[in-house]
Amino acid sequence: MRLQDQELGQTASTAEREVGVGPWDGPWPTDEAGELPAHLDPELLEHGDRRNVVDGYRYWRHEAIVADLDTRRAGLHVAVENWGHDFNIGSVIRTANAFNVAAFHVVGRRRWNRRGAMVTDRYQHEHHHADAAALAEWAAAAPRQDGGTGLPLIGIDNLPGSVALEGYVLPAECVMVFGQEGPGLTVEVQAHCEAVLHIEQFGSTRSINAGAAAAVAMHAWVRQHVHGLPA
Repeated sequence: MRLQDQELGQTASTAEREVGVGPWDGPWPTDEAGELPAHLDPELLEHGDRRNVVDGYRYWRHEAIVADLDTRRAGLHVAVENWGHDFNIGSVIRTANAFNVAAFHVVGRRRWNRRGAMVTDRYQHEHHHADAAALAEWAAAAPRQDGGTGLPLIGIDNLPGSVALEGYVLPAECVMVFGQEGPGLTVEVQAHCEAVLHIEQFGSTRSINAGAAAAVAMHAWVRQHVHGLPA
């Protein structure tokens, strides 16, 4: 490869790594009254928007993004047990943001490892529950999008007696519960679950990484209740 080609390749690689957009190019947008639309942030327009958001939300105020997401939240909630400050919690929350779940719930310690969330938790609704009983109590009284009350807890773990996720008809509104890496779901949470599901696997490892398992399970719900595909 010629040196010039190498330099061009390095330049392109650097550009690809740059996230977001720079300052707004040209006159700022205005509404019918000639004012800046309420959902846009003048600071971002002036200095650029390097946040981890989709292009459709570039230059939007944070609260405007959350309000727009709230108009189309999924019927799915996600809960994670937090006993050991597991890094994977952040990965689960980041995936929950990608699927625009109704809310995420942290069971156990209030403080959790947010690094893996990549700030996506700011765009979601967070609930804390001291223990499994508190989560179950909340879920039993939780309002549903269909006007009813009560959300079943669906555990995800490859435990003895668990049922394969593949082929299982997931509730349209529910709380998927994930344990932390290693020990998995506690017996206390298992006791409150309507079902405990496992992901089929065929290799030598005992279990799938908690963050990856959460992504697979949430996508299974999306396939059924967003795309209308069979379980």
